[in-house]
Amino acid sequence: MTANRLDTPAKCWGFFVYLDHGFGRSDFSAPSGVPRGYTLRMLWVKSFHIVFVASWFAGLFYLPRIFVNLAMVDIEPSAERDRLLLMARKLLRFTHMLSVVALVLGVVLWAFYGIGWGPGNAWMHAKLVVVLLALAYQHVCSRMLARFEVGHAMPGHVWFRWFNEIPVLLMVLAVVLVVVKPF
Repeated sequence: MTANRLDTPAKCWGFFVYLDHGFGRSDFSAPSGVPRGYTLRMLWVKSFHIVFVASWFAGLFYLPRIFVNLAMVDIEPSAERDRLLLMARKLLRFTHMLSVVALVLGVVLWAFYGIGWGPGNAWMHAKLVVVLLALAYQHVCSRMLARFEVGHAMPGHVWFRWFNEIPVLLMVLAVVLVVVKPF
């Protein structure tokens, strides 16, 4: 009786064990052309990390655009203002979920696969600062939405247009740090 390759004990998590078996590959190595030391499982985790980071930042790009529209609408209750507030609340909630998954996958890459460990990886420390700044930006957006909901005076739409550029700069910094690894 032969053992099924999925009957082997899990190395980490169930789904990723299946991915690590390469969808039918007999070894644990990554496909040819992939740098040495990379496993198929690590490439899947990294791929999902990139997708969730990009999705998280898409929410961070769009939320201040809603704030621009809220700043242009009268503070008095109206259908337009209520719709914009509802959109902002839903987007913020979804953005929070995306950020959690992106962070968990990033920690998995760091803790289980050693990405950013050892000498010559100062770029990782700088990237972690960028991640903390993105989380702080998300928190500021949460606070601003709470202020919009209760009708407090807020900056004008031009201010929010400039505020909207911060996540773009953060994403550019993160991508340059990860791809170029300047230090």
